[in-house]
Amino acid sequence: MKYTIREAEESDIPAIRPLIEESVRILAADDYSQEQIKGALLSAWGVDTQLICDKSYFVVENEADLIGCGGWSYRATLFGNDSESNRDSKLLNPQVDPAKIRAFFVKPSYARQGIGSMIMERCERAAREKGFSSLELMATLPGQRLYARHGFEPGEAIEYPLGSKLSIKFVPMRKELREQAG
Repeated sequence: MKYTIREAEESDIPAIRPLIEESVRILAADDYSQEQIKGALLSAWGVDTQLICDKSYFVVENEADLIGCGGWSYRATLFGNDSESNRDSKLLNPQVDPAKIRAFFVKPSYARQGIGSMIMERCERAAREKGFSSLELMATLPGQRLYARHGFEPGEAIEYPLGSKLSIKFVPMRKELREQAG
């Protein structure tokens, strides 16, 4: 199948929200409890409109169906949706700071068909064009498998608080970008 990738637009948000929810409820179910998934959907996972405004968030379509989304950022916020309280929109310095890989989600019926890789390649190219030489992200447990395949190295897992005695495990990961030939 031929999928298309493009910059996300604000008009995509009503389709992105249910895609994210379906993706995590099904693809993360082996790694997290339903209670953790529900809690993370309130803060850690969801739409970050700053990425869309920055034109650094992408959607993948199969004809008219939105089947994947994800992006990168040249801002300090590492993860989270619009309601996350720890947001930091400070611009990063590509000479010293790593760009952030952000919010990858794939429709479960399209999982493991190259959608995440398509988005990753687009993000890496864009970050490299902006002068970044490294990337970092905060991976979910199922997401860390994709990122490892793309050369990201894991750090020590963290427990991210979701409130009311609930937390979720995430894995910080980092990758150095190599110069591309030609």
